[in-house]
Amino acid sequence: MDNEILKALRTRRSVRAFKAEQISDEELQAVLEAGTYAPTGMNRQDPWIVAVQNPDIISQLVQMNSQFTQQEGNPYYDAPTIVLVFCSKPDVWENGFADGTLVLGNMMNAAYAIGLGSCWINRERQMFATDEGRALMAQLGLPEGLMGVGALALGYPAKPLPPARPRKENYFRIVK
Repeated sequence: MDNEILKALRTRRSVRAFKAEQISDEELQAVLEAGTYAPTGMNRQDPWIVAVQNPDIISQLVQMNSQFTQQEGNPYYDAPTIVLVFCSKPDVWENGFADGTLVLGNMMNAAYAIGLGSCWINRERQMFATDEGRALMAQLGLPEGLMGVGALALGYPAKPLPPARPRKENYFRIVK
């Protein structure tokens, strides 16, 4: 069985090298809107999405994220746009984190569908649990009581996408 959506799901790849050129407002809007159509538990639409293109805030995010990784270089791969996703803490909504991950997945697939590259970035949960992170969340206009889920590095790919790596053996099972 094959169609354009299934083909796109098989060929989308994480991008770790971006052109410096900023994406268009129309492209950003399309990606963000796709995130809002991700399924959420009981249709609560709990996640909060924040797209950051401000160079000063991006520098702060890079510095904050770098504190939680052993890698050298920019943890957002110099992407011109960073999209942050937040959710309610588990004591408020137990499905918030799962809902936020679906939002990120929808946005990654939407980005690929319109010719953009993206890469899921971790450590936002740790970053936004700090005093600096909570202060930044307030600066971004977010309500109290949220936690970080993850982020997308988003932009135009700087090089061709690699082919898919082989899928592991016995990745899925069918029980009838």
